[in-house]
Amino acid sequence: MRSVVGGAGMRSPGSVGAAGAGDPGDNALASGGATPAPGTSGDSSSSAGSGAIAAGGSIARTRVAGRTGAHDNAAAANRIASATASAWRVRCAAKVGNRKGGCMTEEKRTTLRDPGAETPEFHAEAGSLYVVATPIGNLRDVTLRALDILRSVDIIAAEDTRVTATLLARYGVTTRARALHRHNEARQVDRLVDALSKGQSVALVSDAGTPAISDPGARLVRAARASGHRVVPIPGASAVAAAISAAGLDAERFAFVGFLPSQAKARRAYLASIAAWPLALVFYEAPHRISGTLAALRETLGGERRITVARELTKTFEAIASMPLAATGDWLAADPHRSRGEFVLLVDAPLPAPIAVAADADRLLVALLDELPPARAVRVAAVMTELPRDVLYARALTLQSK
Repeated sequence: MRSVVGGAGMRSPGSVGAAGAGDPGDNALASGGATPAPGTSGDSSSSAGSGAIAAGGSIARTRVAGRTGAHDNAAAANRIASATASAWRVRCAAKVGNRKGGCMTEEKRTTLRDPGAETPEFHAEAGSLYVVATPIGNLRDVTLRALDILRSVDIIAAEDTRVTATLLARYGVTTRARALHRHNEARQVDRLVDALSKGQSVALVSDAGTPAISDPGARLVRAARASGHRVVPIPGASAVAAAISAAGLDAERFAFVGFLPSQAKARRAYLASIAAWPLALVFYEAPHRISGTLAALRETLGGERRITVARELTKTFEAIASMPLAATGDWLAADPHRSRGEFVLLVDAPLPAPIAVAADADRLLVALLDELPPARAVRVAAVMTELPRDVLYARALTLQSK
């Protein structure tokens, strides 16, 4: 198990690449495409909402709706894609001619998707591997640069081709995806590196979020780098970043743990080893394990620490709730729908241990308060006892009230 800072995309332990199997983000693209009724969104294959390949090979066109009924941006992207202009090429030539620094030529075409836009279209370069983040739920979260790369690469390596096919069809990407999941990664890596060596470009995608973070792909990235090929990250939607931004954590730092061990004994042992870290802890969890994981967090980290439970992020039934760990059992039991879906769990940093004020300090404070205002008494006491001023001031107010 690795603990890292940051991350995106989720993959449930033991999943094998079936559409929506155990992936917190899989529901965005899961096979079937129907938006679930309330209370049925939770399991990892139900909260689809983006369309899937229907019988006979046609594409069933559906939408992922956010809380306000958001839909995809395919029309806008395709409308922009129809326009071309040479303004960017002219600007680049002028800059190079004036020796102000050349424009980036890697991946970029010399046309603009929108004549009035400032950002040129990107194009995949030969022999490069692109690690492409895809939406974690709402298809509108795909980036224009991701679409540029997916449209222009020679090969798309996908965790689940059925899930990725929905995204590609939605945005008119005609390149067919080939499977790269944890069970065939060892075999496929050599073939993909060979394709890179022959000058082909490859995009690596997972079912949702960023590949190689609680998802397959790290082996391919290592092999591509070892063979001297360029590896280019194409950032996008991040389950970790989305959850942290909405959690309001007190901690200034966090550690991304990912999925905890599946066995209860190993899970508790691992949690005990990180319980005292002075930072927030971020976990991914699947619906069938959420109850056991929350129980282990309560037992190991203590009921007073605060947790934010982010469920079904960017999807129709998104929910975010914060509470002390001690309250999570009752919270989960209060509504059966709360155990459904895919989870990001954010446990805030441990509360600082209270500083005890010795009896001698109390006597000193009492004597000083008889002669001085509280603020001056506390300053003198802080010098003499080397205790923090805020602790002494709180104690002084308590003593005055007696």
